[in-house]
Order: sequence, then C-alpha cells, then structure tokens
Amino acid sequence: MSAPAGASAQEQTGPRQKPRRLAELLLLVLAVGIGVGANILVDPDQLGSGDPHILLSGLVLGIGALLLHVVVRLRAKYADPYVLPIVVALNGLGIAMIHRIDLTTDQSAAGAQVVWTAFAMTAAGLVLWFLKDHRVLRRITYICLLLSGLLLVLPLLPGLGLELNGARIWVSVGGRTFQPGEVAKITLAVFFAGYLSTNRDLILLAGKKVGPMRLPRFRDMAPMFAAWIIAIGVLVFQRDLGSAILFFGLFLAMIYLATTRLSWIVIGLLLVAVGGFLASQVFGHVAARLDSWLNAFDPEVYNRAPGGSGQIVQGLFGLSSGGLFGQGLGQGRPDLVSYANSDMIITAFGEELGLIGLSAVLVLFFLFVTRGFRAALGTRDAFGKLLAAGLSAVMVLQLFVVVGGVTRLIPLTGLTTPFMSAGGSSLLSNWIIAAIILAISHTARRPVVTGPATEADLAEVAAHEAALRESARQDEQERAERRRDRRNGEQTDGSQADEDAPGAEQPATPAETTRGTAPSPDTAATEPIAAAGPGGHRDAGDEDEDHLGGTPTEAMSRLTDHDRRDPGGSRSTERGGAS
Repeated sequence: MSAPAGASAQEQTGPRQKPRRLAELLLLVLAVGIGVGANILVDPDQLGSGDPHILLSGLVLGIGALLLHVVVRLRAKYADPYVLPIVVALNGLGIAMIHRIDLTTDQSAAGAQVVWTAFAMTAAGLVLWFLKDHRVLRRITYICLLLSGLLLVLPLLPGLGLELNGARIWVSVGGRTFQPGEVAKITLAVFFAGYLSTNRDLILLAGKKVGPMRLPRFRDMAPMFAAWIIAIGVLVFQRDLGSAILFFGLFLAMIYLATTRLSWIVIGLLLVAVGGFLASQVFGHVAARLDSWLNAFDPEVYNRAPGGSGQIVQGLFGLSSGGLFGQGLGQGRPDLVSYANSDMIITAFGEELGLIGLSAVLVLFFLFVTRGFRAALGTRDAFGKLLAAGLSAVMVLQLFVVVGGVTRLIPLTGLTTPFMSAGGSSLLSNWIIAAIILAISHTARRPVVTGPATEADLAEVAAHEAALRESARQDEQERAERRRDRRNGEQTDGSQADEDAPGAEQPATPAETTRGTAPSPDTAATEPIAAAGPGGHRDAGDEDEDHLGGTPTEAMSRLTDHDRRDPGGSRSTERGGAS
C-alpha cells in the first residue's frame, strides 16, 4: 500500500539508523581503562619500579583501539558499537592476568602477548579496510576448503611441524611457533557458509522421511562425512582432542542453522559417539584423557606422568579457593596450576576474581556472541547469515569446551580461551573473527537507497530493454538461417514431408523468440531485485559493484517506487536497520 502523497521521507522509509560511533568511542575508553586498571592492581608497586610493561600495554591497547575506531568510522560506520569494546576489554584482562602469572613464574609471556596484540589489531584493521562487503568471500568457497586442508596438514610435515606436550599442532618458522588450526577454523567457516547457502534447498527437499525426521540423501551427507574424517584425522595424527571437537562442532552448528533439521544433529552425535569410542579403544592418549577425567582424584591417576590429572585437580582447588568474591588480583596462587596462562587461565580468574568476577568475564563473551548472532539476523543474504552465525557459534563452542574442561564437565582438551590466553595464533584468529563480524553487522545495519527514479535510471533501463530486443532479433536470424540450411540439405520428399508433419518445428514469431531466448525487461529486473534484499532495494554503497545487483536492478527498483509515490516526492536514503 503506497504512502500518502504528503507523507515525509522519514515516515515512508522508517526510523533513521544511527551509526552510534560516539557510544563505541566512550565504551572503548572504559574498556582500555579496565585493562590498564587490572594491570596496575596485579602489582601496584611496579608503578614506581620503572617497569615499562604497564605503559607499553596501555599504549598498545589505547592506540590500537583508537585506530580501529577510526577504521570502523571510515569503512563500516554502521557496524555494531559493542563488539570492539568487548574484545578490547577481554584482551586487556588477558594481558593483565598473564603478566600477573609472569611475576610468580619468572616468565615473559606478557611481553609477547602485547606484541601479538598489536599485530592482531593491525590484521583486524586491514580486514575491515579491504573487506568492503563480506559477500566477496563467497567467491572463494572452495579455495577456503583447499586452504583449510593445507593448514591442517602443515604441522605433520617433517622439519616444519613441531610436537609439544604430545600434540603436533604447531609449525615452527624462524624460531617462532604458530598454530595453523586457529586460522583453519575461519576458512572452514567460510567454506561451510558458502556450501550450505548454495545447497540448502537441495539438502532440505531431498531424502526420505522417517517418522518426524526427514533423513538427508547419502550424497548430501558427503560434507558431514568429510568433516567427521577431518576431525578424526586431527585426533589421530595431531593428537589434539580440542581441535577435533571444534571443527566437527562448527560444521554441526552451521548445518543445523542452515536447515533446522534435527536429523543432522542426531546423525552428528552418532558419528561423535562412534568416533570417540573407537579412538578410546585404539589410541592411548585418548584413553589417558578419559581416565584422567573420570578418575581425577585417584592418587595413581593424579601422580601419573605424563597424562595425569594433577592439572585438573589443582585448577578445581583454585576455583574453590576463590569463593564468591575472589582472593583479589595478585593475591592468589595460580602458579600452582600448570599452563595457568594459557589452557587454565579461567581457573586463575576464578581464584582471584571469584564467582562474581568470572561470571562477569563470561557475560562479556556471551554479549560478544549475541552481537554476532544479531548481525546474522540483520543481514539480508544467506551467506552472511551463516558466516556470522558460524563464527559466533565457534566462539561459544570453544568457550564451552575450555570452561567445561577446567570444571571437569567434559574431558580437558587443551584449547585456549579466546582473546585471553597466551598465544599469538589464537589471538590473531579471534581478532580476525571480530573484524568479519563487524563487517557483516555494518551490512546488516546500514541504510538502503530508495526514492523516485532519475533521468539516468530511465536511460539505463531503456538501454537494457534495447539490448534485450537486439539479442532477440539476432537469435531469430540465427534460427531462420538454420532452418534454411536444413531445407537446402534435404534430398527426398519424405524428409520434406516429415518436416511439414504435425509436431515438426515451426518458425517462431518474434514475440515467441523474445520469450524463449531472453528474459523480458520485467523478468531481468525482478531476478536481481530479489537478490538485492528486502523491498528490492540495493544497499547503499553498492553502486560501483556490478556483481552485487547491477544498475538496471536499481533503476527498476526506483521506477517501481516512483509509480507508487508522489512524482514530486523527495529522494531519501534512509531506512531502518537492525538495532
């Protein structure tokens, strides 16, 4: 129903969506203050000792946050205003706790974490700057699959792979170690989003129905089997239970989000049960993990080296000693827990901040995940929805595996806490995930172009219609020439009679040729309009990207809007977006 002639552009297009960059800047100041304040509370005496760590970490967080804010303001000004401050706060708290553990263990992991923070922030800024529209990632769907396979194979190569603590998931280059699997979770998410957004209808409609569930066809289950084989391969050859759970869980989450079919979850859980049982019977390291989980307080299991449960038990005692309010930053004994600055950093926060402080940290993670799902709901393309939801799901899945492992809910896996644990590869990949979610949220929240057609739009539509007519004329000429050649080549009357018999091909009229060989102007305009988004309007800023809609589509959209509205109405570029 068209709007009244006197209605304003604001009333016709909905409330204006504000960029809210000022709110982001104020929250960034608070986030940097939380990180710097936590660093000071760890050991207040270091302020007068000349230790440059507090100043250096504060400058990296502050300048990095400010530069990222500028990049967001210039390239994605409608992005979610809460994502960047949440990530900066988590990163700052992680640096503070790593520094606190360094003070009691004579390590220098905090300095390396500050350097990796600067590098990760730079990488996130580059992603935001060059990723103008997340839909370009759909072009490299199968390239991401090949890249994922390469990243997972790299640690197995002789001379390049490095085995630490029984797991072969690192590569060593120039004395520096890196975990390719952290980047692989991003490339796998891009592949799954591209594959499922393209084949979703085929997976939904095909297959037999058994009771309330519709089972997928075997050939449609090939990606699931591939993901299962990848997970088992990681578990077998790299001896990394955490990455195996993460990769397979990522695919399960994304295929359920794409299809909402319970059958996929049931099949996936069955594959997990079968794979876990076989691995526990065949591979000793998996059996040792399960034994240390089920019999953690058994003295024999506790004192076993390697593969004992001492790390788990000490972490549980640390959490219990924190109580409700915690011992206070710098007052606990996280150094009693092995790998307290990486795998077990959650127990360090629980001991020194207590249940309330640890719950606040977990709430920050959940806020980040919910903003990712909010971006997925707001964006208008299936690929963007699945990618944002998949990256958010992998974040919450990794957090669940970490917290479940240190609290003995599930076996300990060795995964790191996103943004907080010591480790450059994890920090880098998670900052890139945050940047991609920011780019998708910008697409979801930005206004779209609406309004009456301009003279340029009319000229573009006329040129498009002329091109269609010319194409139809050329096709008709080619068909006439083929019919003439066929008649000239016929040698007998019988063949001529066959051609004149009922059912033989008859010369097509120009109108029929136009319908059969080229789409009409309405059809040509309607098809890209459906791909452009709700209401048939293209997103603002897409005028220079033909692969995202095409100018004839935008012109036809404005022509349709021009017919419904007052010819003298003003042009508007505002539309309500996702909050």
